[in-house]
Amino acid sequence: MTWYLYFLAVPFVFGYLLGSIPFGLLLTRAAGLGDIREQGSGNIGATNVLRTGNKALAAATLLLDALKGAVAVIACALIAPSCAAAAAAGAVIGHMFPVWLNFKGGKGMATTIGVLLGLSWPAGVITCAAWLAIAAAFRYSSLASLLSILLGALASWFFLPWPTALVVTLIVPLVWLRHHANIRRLLDGSEPKIGQRSATVTPAA
Repeated sequence: MTWYLYFLAVPFVFGYLLGSIPFGLLLTRAAGLGDIREQGSGNIGATNVLRTGNKALAAATLLLDALKGAVAVIACALIAPSCAAAAAAGAVIGHMFPVWLNFKGGKGMATTIGVLLGLSWPAGVITCAAWLAIAAAFRYSSLASLLSILLGALASWFFLPWPTALVVTLIVPLVWLRHHANIRRLLDGSEPKIGQRSATVTPAA
């Protein structure tokens, strides 16, 4: 049992280090937009990057955050399929709690989508389609994230072995917890819509 835990620790750490790369922060700094953590919601994810008004940069952040999740999973699966779930968990946790930023990272949605696409492209496509449909209908990125990741986790039980589907399912409450401020704002009607700019940092956003 001990050796198996060590066996899973390696892909988890690999996934964590890859997931902890703060692309949103790096891209906005490179573009001369300053520290994204001091703008909008203070988050390093694509939605907050979009609030700077730079759509291309937001799209690049979304793509790279998803890509690091997919790469972590696929790279480890090529070595040993049983490592993929550990890498998936590590990538999402790394994005949420990056050691380089004092463990204050993003909310993990884009990285989770990347992880799902790497583990099972049908489950990933279902999650993406659900996000796009909900976002188009309601214009709230957070609401789309909360509901689509739940649908993605449900889909994973049809396309993945149960241990891997269980890991994906356990990621859902983590993402929801990271959206706790968004949930509160959705309930009181103060949640900003997609594309809406915000010049001030909202604590815990």
